[in-house]
Amino acid sequence: MGVFDWSIRVSSSDGASSVDIDAIVDTGATYTAVPAGILEQLGIAPKRRLTFELADGRCQVMDVGSARVTINGATEMTPVVFGANGTDTLLGAVTLQQLALAADSSMERLVPAAKLRY
Repeated sequence: MGVFDWSIRVSSSDGASSVDIDAIVDTGATYTAVPAGILEQLGIAPKRRLTFELADGRCQVMDVGSARVTINGATEMTPVVFGANGTDTLLGAVTLQQLALAADSSMERLVPAAKLRY
């Protein structure tokens, strides 16, 4: 699987404040992760804490909230992990599924999902 960046907009739940971010498309990540400082500036508050397995195998408890994420003109409310400040934004599988998008790693782009399951 290739790794590539994609521009996304992350907004507060009411859409009043937003920021455009280049995110790393990471279909191996469950949720989208955004540096905590950005989420706090948007007025997004943690709703709960969950344990995540990191890429190196360690487990870490992290805050999770909800944000509006817009990709290619489509918007959905989605869970967002409060990542460490100074880290990259990761675009996770749940957000991609909510927006009916799939990663085309060979062409480094997001495309409409070919098949949706119900």
